[in-house]
Amino acid sequence: MSSAPRDELVAQLEPLVRETVHQEGFELEELDIRQAGRRRLVRVVVDSDDGIGLDEIAKVSRSVSATLDANDAILASAYTLEVTSPGIDRPLTHPRHWRRNRLRLVKVRPLEGAEYIGRVGPADEHETGGVVLLVNDELRTVAYREMAKAIVEVEFRQPPAEELIKLDRCQGTDGSKEESK
Repeated sequence: MSSAPRDELVAQLEPLVRETVHQEGFELEELDIRQAGRRRLVRVVVDSDDGIGLDEIAKVSRSVSATLDANDAILASAYTLEVTSPGIDRPLTHPRHWRRNRLRLVKVRPLEGAEYIGRVGPADEHETGGVVLLVNDELRTVAYREMAKAIVEVEFRQPPAEELIKLDRCQGTDGSKEESK
């Protein structure tokens, strides 16, 4: 069984899988290929601004499987396909992650200073931008590049109405008013 290096396989398959996932109306968050015994494990993580349900995961799985089968010379071995959505504990690493988690609590570990918890407000769409966070009842604009790590905090109660109102009224990082959905 010939075995191309893992990074090479990902580089060859990622554009094909990304296009397939995009055609189904979702975004490819991650493609990982690992050896698992005699087979390869192909792990595909997909998401969208509106989330993704089990029926949609099954549909994407069938489409990705067809794409992999049509390009079986690249994998050159048997594989197991796992299609999933990101978990709640996934780090927020792209602007779209911040937009999808608007009004949720996040724990932020900055590059400098102490860790803090804030509620997500308007988020810039550019990697060079940032996000407005409500921290200790104060609005704070934080650049993405200033954060070492940020993850969503699980809440077991409804957010306080006054926090939601404050964030709903605040300006985006570019000074524009953010539209509520």
